[in-house]
Amino acid sequence: MGLIDYWRTHDTGVPSLEVVGVGGAAPPRSMIRAFEEEFGIEFRQGWGMTETSPIGSLNVPTSDLRQGTLEERLDVQVKQGRRICGIEWRIVDEEGATVPRDGKAIGELQVRGPWVCSSYYKHDEDILDAEGWFSTGDIATLDAQGYMQITDRAKDVIKSGGEWISSIDLENVAMGHPDVALAAGIGIPDAKWTERPLLIVQAREGSEVTREDVLTFLEGKVAKWWIPEDVVFVESIPVGGTGKVQKTRLRELYEEPKSLEGGA
Repeated sequence: MGLIDYWRTHDTGVPSLEVVGVGGAAPPRSMIRAFEEEFGIEFRQGWGMTETSPIGSLNVPTSDLRQGTLEERLDVQVKQGRRICGIEWRIVDEEGATVPRDGKAIGELQVRGPWVCSSYYKHDEDILDAEGWFSTGDIATLDAQGYMQITDRAKDVIKSGGEWISSIDLENVAMGHPDVALAAGIGIPDAKWTERPLLIVQAREGSEVTREDVLTFLEGKVAKWWIPEDVVFVESIPVGGTGKVQKTRLRELYEEPKSLEGGA
C-alpha cells in the first residue's frame, strides 16, 4: 500500500518491475487491481507459516487465467493459491468433519507434510492429531480447482447470531473506498447477537470521509447483516513490526465502545 501511494503521489513507478509477491495478510482486491491495472505489474500472493517451513501455497496465474479479463483474474488472485508439492490440506468444521471443496463452505485449514512441524521447541507434546494434521488457526475455503482462500483467523472471526462474519473480507471491501487508507474489523459484545462488527478506519490524509460514506459504500458489496454497527475514525491503526494490524489491542480498547487516543 505504501508503494502504491508513493507511486501515485510522485507520478512514477518501477518500469523494470514485472512481478510483485505478497504474503503475511490477505490483500484487498483494490490493491491487486492497482498493481495490475495502473502499473502493469503481475500480482502473486502466497500463504504459509513458520510451522510449514514456511511456504504452503502460491497463486501463480495459469495460461487460461492470463487470457481472461481483469475481473476474472482478480476473482482468482484474491485467493492464497494452490498447495505446493509435498503439502496436503483440508478444511474441517467445528466437529472435525471435512467440508465440501466448493469455494463457499468455511472451516479451519489443516495441513500436513514431511516438513510441517510436529512440536515446538522445549515443548514435548505432539501438536498434530492422530492422522498427522496440523491445525493452522486460519479459517478458509477450498474450491474445486484447488484454490484456497483465507477468510479470517479463528480468533478474529466475528460470530454474530450463530453465523460467521469474515473480518478480512469486511476490511478489504472497505479499503476499496478511495478515501480509506486502512481498515480493521473486530467483533464487539452484543446482548442479542453475541457479537456485532465494528469497523475502525484510518482515512487518507486530507480526506473528509464520513461514517455514512463508508456504510453506504459497503451496501451491496457485503451481506446486509455484515454491515457494521458503527465506524470509528482514528489517526492511525496500531500495527506490529511486520505490518499486521494488532487486533488484540483493538479488542482491548473496544471491548466497551470507546475511542482510541487521537481518534474521532
